[in-house]
Amino acid sequence: MEMSLLEDLEIEYQTNKVKKEDKAFHDWYRFVLSFPPHLVKNYLNKFEVEGKDLVLDPFTGTGTTLIESKLNGFNAVGIEANPIIKYITQTKLKWHVDTERLIDTALDISNEVNRLFKRQGIDDKNLQVKNNEIKLLDLPIESKKIILENSISPIPLHKALTLLNKIQNIDNEAKDHLLVAFLKTVIKDVSNLRFGPEIGLGKIKDDAAILGSWLNNVKTIKDDLDSIKDSKFPCEANVFLGDSRNAHQYLIPKSIKAVITSPPYPNEKDYSRTTRLENVLLGFINNMDELRQVKKTFVRSNTRSVYKEDEDHKYIQHITSITELAAKIENRRIELGKTSGFEKMYSKVTLQYFGGMARHLSNMRGSLKNGAKLAYVVGDQASYLRVMIKTGELLAEIAENLGYRVLDLELFRKRFATASKEELREEVLILEWNG
Repeated sequence: MEMSLLEDLEIEYQTNKVKKEDKAFHDWYRFVLSFPPHLVKNYLNKFEVEGKDLVLDPFTGTGTTLIESKLNGFNAVGIEANPIIKYITQTKLKWHVDTERLIDTALDISNEVNRLFKRQGIDDKNLQVKNNEIKLLDLPIESKKIILENSISPIPLHKALTLLNKIQNIDNEAKDHLLVAFLKTVIKDVSNLRFGPEIGLGKIKDDAAILGSWLNNVKTIKDDLDSIKDSKFPCEANVFLGDSRNAHQYLIPKSIKAVITSPPYPNEKDYSRTTRLENVLLGFINNMDELRQVKKTFVRSNTRSVYKEDEDHKYIQHITSITELAAKIENRRIELGKTSGFEKMYSKVTLQYFGGMARHLSNMRGSLKNGAKLAYVVGDQASYLRVMIKTGELLAEIAENLGYRVLDLELFRKRFATASKEELREEVLILEWNG
């Protein structure tokens, strides 16, 4: 008997849900679409990772693979192109912190900021502003051009920048963890942003409390660190800021035993939009030119990140299934009379995406040990004029062309695409490299 849509959605939710016992460290900051820790643990066991083996996540994101590897006693390395996410993940991997000093510093900062608010006529807890003439702190004009308009309202932004200034002025090992707690607080409780899964605006908050939420997030970090303070982790986990298409530049030859990762999918989700506010607040990206330079290090997965000089399509021009798919998308566009600039780019981004992934898989080969196993969580897509893109199957074909052995294409979960009314498969592509 076929399952109802409601049952399908429940299975999807449970499959991707983070279990309560898995939230430590991961929950300091997490993407909506991050894959769950239990999936990583499954493949660490399945791939028989042991001892001094090195695990790689070339699309690190918020560090699920690296954290789980470290918790299980394995060395791990990641590559991440987004500077704020690289910073957050590296902080999530820093476990040698004086937790009492962490919480004491947070309380001192909170008290100092609260006194400053009161002098300005701001009651953070009860959301009252008694001084209408207060000069509010604001972001630079060039930085504001990067973020979604109304990402954060003026008073909450003033509060956030006031707190941020105080955190950045401290000089101790607690700073990075306090900043990660700050970012989670701003995005989750203070900003107007919502995620579903693309970023957008939710209810506009004229005011929002910040200090209590921030202290709670700091306490969560303290509690997680305290939970392992008597444990020994003789392993290392680090993240490189870089382009995964050039993975060999960051890795030692023949060093990687296992790869567990989830690259971007070919769709219209601009992955840079998800963290624009965080990048701006911490000064990693300050203007449109800096944003463009960061985006050029991404695999081309959407029409907003394709550039004239891109040549990744050359890596797959001999694979007819992909070139024919791109031609099908272009023919559908012409048939439907779609003439927007973005729609005209659908076929090109398809070629650049699979070309970029081919370039990644090609350049990574020299860094893999013989017998290395790889797990890529990928999903079917129908974003481009409802033409089905079987991402897992096409990546498997690319991998075989490059000398990898395809072991399996396992179903991870199913998703229902509202636009096309189709059920999309999210799969784990399992590969093996034998040199």
